Amino acid sequence: MEGREVVLPTVSRVALCGGTHGNELSGVYLVRERLKRKRKVEEEDHISLVTVMSNPRAVQQCQRYTETDLNRCFTHATLSGPVTDKTPYEIVRSQELNTLLGPKGSPEAMDLVCDLHNTTANMGLCLIAYSDCDWISLHIYRYLQRQMSDIPVRFIHFDLPLNEAYSLDSVGKHGFAIEIGPQAHGVVRSNILSTMQEGVQHMLEWVHLFNSGTQFEGGKVDVYTMVKNVDYPRDFETCGITAAIHPQLQDRDFCLLRPNDPVFQTFSGETLKYKGTEPLYPFFINECAYYEKGIALSLARQRSVGIPSIRSEREGEQRKRKSSAEEMEEEEEIKGEMEEEGCQKLMEYGEESDSLNGQYN
Repeated sequence: MEGREVVLPTVSRVALCGGTHGNELSGVYLVRERLKRKRKVEEEDHISLVTVMSNPRAVQQCQRYTETDLNRCFTHATLSGPVTDKTPYEIVRSQELNTLLGPKGSPEAMDLVCDLHNTTANMGLCLIAYSDCDWISLHIYRYLQRQMSDIPVRFIHFDLPLNEAYSLDSVGKHGFAIEIGPQAHGVVRSNILSTMQEGVQHMLEWVHLFNSGTQFEGGKVDVYTMVKNVDYPRDFETCGITAAIHPQLQDRDFCLLRPNDPVFQTFSGETLKYKGTEPLYPFFINECAYYEKGIALSLARQRSVGIPSIRSEREGEQRKRKSSAEEMEEEEEIKGEMEEEGCQKLMEYGEESDSLNGQYN
């Protein structure tokens, strides 16, 4: 993998989104400051950068969402669903954002969508994406790791097909969320905001270098692929939780959880241990926003992923690719016309046969 070179189209159109969850304030203030200083769309080092406040109503109310979680509204089914007067605001907004930044899965979609989030969990800086073979996202991840050595930088992979990918970043050709914590929802911490600003700046630096023809060498990176979510222990009758995260696990995101390690402490003081047979890495431990979703923590499998050397295509290569794409499009059109013409002839032949059969009956 490391030995081969992959040539990719430039990343010319980038969307930077904050406030998808209205009480995750690092992204809210970062986007708000950028919108104060500059236009919504800015040309920066040959990049068209669109800055978006994703959920303005939730931001105004300083709530995660107003009716339903916007960051679960970007599946193909939701984006293509009908809208009425009773449709929740966030579903309407997801379709507006899909029009602005997508459409999802189309050639017109943004080259890169970066969505900014905070977590109450002790996770450092994480890139969260749906692909473990998106070389653009993985190279940006490695670049951030090298540039930000004073904070842990990790890559979380949610293994879902594009049509089931539910978050805003899935609208772009490439995309990821930048998730930084710990920070309580509804507050902003200067160190967490500064880390997010630094991460965004390094991301844009990488895009500029890539578009300028810099070759990024291949290698290996660690990826955490989500395996499952774990709920809190609950009362069978009331469904209320009966335990909290164990003190020995609290704030130990990405520290290997082994069988029989403490996971929960019941409200009566009993220790409940991890019953799994495979050691896994916990993350989103005791995330405040996930109580309503029935998630106490998530578990991931760590693995090493090989990434190839990459560079952006040169002007001649770009012309050739576009020409090949146009030729393929023309071939598809001709093929479609021929198929349509063939069907028409078959229909005419069928009608003629019926007529002849009628003469001889």
